[in-house]
Amino acid sequence: MTLPSLPVSQVEVVVCDCSAQDAERVFACLRAHFESDRRADDPPHETGTGRPTMWTGMYDTAVVPTGAGDRPEPLSAPVTVDVQGSPPAVRLLREALEEAYAVRQVGVDAGDQEVQLQLRVEGREGRG
Repeated sequence: MTLPSLPVSQVEVVVCDCSAQDAERVFACLRAHFESDRRADDPPHETGTGRPTMWTGMYDTAVVPTGAGDRPEPLSAPVTVDVQGSPPAVRLLREALEEAYAVRQVGVDAGDQEVQLQLRVEGREGRG
């Protein structure tokens, strides 16, 4: 089964292994840089099922929102962020995260047209 490719400027983002508040902090950071299907008035919330929760969003790296510029809030704990899209779009999205947070790549799956990265995102404090 072949999955359809994303448009070249779009990146799919999956956030997990964190609280709903930290997921929203990552999404808010990305919304400050790119247009998204995740609205600020619809933040992630806990499901209450006791099972791990994953939150997703799509970001268009070709469209920069107007009026953005708030500094992202610090994360309370490290967050796992999986990103998938074209190499240039994924690079732009990663650079946006690196402006606000310490980002470490922990996995990669690269193809001809798309790349999937697993990133560990955390606060800058403690990095020397």
